[in-house]
Amino acid sequence: MMLERIFESLLIRSRVVTILPVIFGLVGAFVLFFIASYDVLKVILFTYKYFFVAGAGVDLHEDVVGLIIGAVDLYLMALVLFIFSFGVYELFISEIEEFKHTKQSKVLEVHSLDALKDKLAKVIIMVLVVNFFQRVLQMKFTTPVDMAYLAGSILALCVGLYFLHKGGH
Repeated sequence: MMLERIFESLLIRSRVVTILPVIFGLVGAFVLFFIASYDVLKVILFTYKYFFVAGAGVDLHEDVVGLIIGAVDLYLMALVLFIFSFGVYELFISEIEEFKHTKQSKVLEVHSLDALKDKLAKVIIMVLVVNFFQRVLQMKFTTPVDMAYLAGSILALCVGLYFLHKGGH
């Protein structure tokens, strides 16, 4: 009986080790936020060069659109890590009481591991959608079949997003 209480006490205290994914998830999120913000600053520089330094060898459309979509992709991945960190902290370590009284608490509020997985899955799917969009912009279409594949993949994406949204209600 005494050995059982000691073991259970040790087991309960060992949940503190989950602080590691919380800390490193937040560090990863901040790194991705900074990298994405750097990409947006590069867009501002490209735009400045294009308009004020007579083109300056910058392909405004391709460079700017690619960097903006890449930044959105990185911001979404950072949000995945951010939601993950909050969820793990609230599930395994402690609820954040002062955060519960804010409007933003609904976005990060997690009551179970399944709820955390659902929130992460939705954001990850959006990351994949944005990544798909970025890759489509880089493609060179040479045959009508290429266009048919593009149309089919966009249709599949739309159907998947419809069912994802419908499943949430």
